[in-house]
Parts: sequence; structure tokens; C-alpha cells
Amino acid sequence: EFEICCGNNLRPQRVSKNNKQDASQLSSPVVFLEHILKPQYLFLGGVTFFVALYDYEARTSDDLSFRKGDRFQIINNTEGDWWEARSINTGENGYIPSNYVAPADSIQSEEWYFGKLSRKATERLLLLPGNERGTFLIRESETTKGAYSLSLRDWDESKGDNVKHYKIRKLDNGGYYITTRAQFVSLQMLVKHYTEHVDGLCYKLITVCPTVKPQTQGLAKDAWEIPRESLRLDVKLGQGCFGEVWMGTWNGTTKVAIKTLKPGTMSPEAFLEEAQIMKKLRHDKLVPLYAVVSEEPIYIVTEFMGKGSLLDFLKEGDGKHLKLPQLVDMASQIADGMAFIERMNYIHRDLRAANILVADNLVCKIADFGLARLIEDNEYTARQGAKFPIKWTAPEAALYGRFTIKSDVWSFGILLTELVTKGRVPYPGEQNTDARTHQRCLIRMCCFRIPPPSRLPALIF
Repeated sequence: EFEICCGNNLRPQRVSKNNKQDASQLSSPVVFLEHILKPQYLFLGGVTFFVALYDYEARTSDDLSFRKGDRFQIINNTEGDWWEARSINTGENGYIPSNYVAPADSIQSEEWYFGKLSRKATERLLLLPGNERGTFLIRESETTKGAYSLSLRDWDESKGDNVKHYKIRKLDNGGYYITTRAQFVSLQMLVKHYTEHVDGLCYKLITVCPTVKPQTQGLAKDAWEIPRESLRLDVKLGQGCFGEVWMGTWNGTTKVAIKTLKPGTMSPEAFLEEAQIMKKLRHDKLVPLYAVVSEEPIYIVTEFMGKGSLLDFLKEGDGKHLKLPQLVDMASQIADGMAFIERMNYIHRDLRAANILVADNLVCKIADFGLARLIEDNEYTARQGAKFPIKWTAPEAALYGRFTIKSDVWSFGILLTELVTKGRVPYPGEQNTDARTHQRCLIRMCCFRIPPPSRLPALIF
């Protein structure tokens, strides 16, 4: 109907980045309609407009740079995580990461809406240093389908800093309420009311909880098997038996972590097949696999985690000063990621603190899942010697090569001892250097429990 009333020339055209003059002319009637029409979703000839939730700098010539609040017409959203879009602000066409935008004027586009966020993760965010009393967010309820939860940072003398959670219920007519005496036609009106009145809450809503810009799904559109020349190795972070880990840059634009594998470590064909599975395992507690260089020496490109491995963080970083509740929270994050791996019928095979990476705000993510199965080194595949992680490996896996999710549970138990001892090596009396030591380790693992670490509460042990 809009096209009939206003003429077919209103339909948005494909505009190149270089044709700025045409772009501004074409975008003006669309911008005009956006101002006079304010439904929940704005349709123009069947098109939904989206709004940017974060800033984004283009990584390739095919991407669009944009700023938070910019608006888009989506041209094609059928090809995965990168959508072809036209910027209403500039008229340019290009690809944008789909998790950086939301339908205009929807709940998802509100700063205070955090979607599917667990109660524990919510408390972790709200209790971060720098957040004041009255910092809040709204998320989906974990227990009631279709409902929401308002989470609010509070303080009192008995508990100190804490988080209160209020269930937001939905009325049959589509409204919302926390208490029946105060009902609202929208979540936006509910938030506005409680920013002005306490009205039964522990405190007024003062500040929206700061959010962390999410990682994109992949580096860019169709950036999976990438040329080695597109990567720059900047800072060497570590070295192991099978290769090195570097902080690097992709395409001159994007900071990444790069794991380089020594030639002969694994078959390139088998690695590429496994990598196709690994990149589909998506969870906020798994380090995402971005891209690969599939010819030897193999390069594995992942998200860069600024605090490094959990092992180094506990022994040499800020982790040395963590208290037990923070360590338990980190263990909970790792368990969350491993539970996802189990649900996907996958096995890690090499779970230990060295293969957990840490980001800001004590966020933990599981790395290197599945790679151990592909290693072709004779000493490793024989499951003995210094290269094989015997002290983290379940007896049935070490003796007979029977790796299952149950052997991952064993390794998780050993990882817990690394956490509470701030990175101490398990079974410290045994050095894994030869077959005899290997056998002693197996006997101890099979016949004795690890003694409780000093100063660890019995309940936690």
C-alpha cells in the first residue's frame, strides 16, 4: 500500500558504497516513513527494519561499518550468520553480523534487555566492580515460559552487595506487571515507571547494566578456509609439544588467537573434517573456532582471550588472589560448557586448566575440544611419556583408550583440584617422564583418592 500511495520509486535500490550522492537521495523517503510510522516492526513493502545494538568496524571490503543505533533494511538473511543489508543512514550495501542487530522498536533492541541469560550469569554481571546500586537488566525467565525477570543490584548491611530478582508476569491482554496493583501495556512502560518510583522494589532502577560486545560468528562472510597470508603473527603466547600459540591479526583488522601445529601432528584431511564439526559447536562457554589454514603447517584461528590459560592465570596472574566463591563460579562455567558438549554427543578428551581460557570479568571458555583424537604422535597415541596428560586422564582411557563423556567427568574432577590449589600439578609426587612413573600414576589413580587440599572446606571437597 505504501508503494501504491507514494510511487514505486520508494522501493529501496541497491546502492554501491562509492555512489554516496544517489544513496542519500534514495534513503530520504524511507527515513521520512520511519519518523511518521512507529509500529513494533516497521514494514515497507514487506521489509522489516533493524537497528544496530553495537558499533562495528568493517573487516573486509564487503562488510559495512556502523554505529550503535544505525538502521538497516535486510536484503538477504538466508545465508547464515552474516546478513546482506542496506544502511538507512548511509545508503551503502554490505554484510553485517546478525547478532549485532535486532528488529527496530522491539524488546530485543532495548539496552536493558539481555535475552536468555542465566540467574548466575546475571549476578556475575551486575556485581562487577563499577556497577552501582540500582544497576538493572531484564532477561527471559528461566522457570516460566513467556515471562521475564527484572534483576536489580542492591545493598544492605547484612548481605552487602547483592542482586534481587523480580518476576515480570504477562497479562492475558498482553500487558505486564510485577505486582497486580501496577500494570503496564509494555515492558518499556514498566521500566519507565520503576525508574521514577520504587513502588515495592528494593531500589529504583538507576542505570542499565553495561553489556559486553558479543563475538561475531566467524570472522566475516565466507571466511572459513583462509589464506596463510591473511594472518600476521604478532606476539608469541606459548609453546607446547605440538606447536605454538600466538596473538595475531587477521586481514589487518581483527585481533585473533592463532594455534600453529607442527607438520605431521595430524592429518590435514582428518583435521578439516573434525573442524567442520567443531565450528558448529556454539556455546558461550566454548572458545569459538573462527577459521583454519588447512595446509601444513595447520593454523587454527579462534577468539583471542586476553587473560590466557586458566593454569597461567591461577599461578601467575590475578587468579592467585581469587577467593573460593569466585573459583566455584569458574568451575560452574566450565561445567556449563562441558554439559553442552555432552548434550551434543561430543567428547573433549583433554580437559584440564591449560585448555581453559580466561577473558575479562573472570569469564571462562573451553578450548581445544576434540583435537586430542587427531594427534598422530607415537608417544602420545601410546598413552605414555611426557606428552600424554596421564594425570588428567581416566584409568580406562589411559589403559585402553576408552574415551567417553565419563572420562571427561574424571578430568573435570582433576581440573577442580587445579582450581582450588591455584594451579598445583595433581599427584605432585609423580613426574610423568617414563613408563614406570606412568604405571605408578595409574596405580595411584585407580586405588587412592587425591587427599583434600589444605584449607579447603570438607563440603567443597
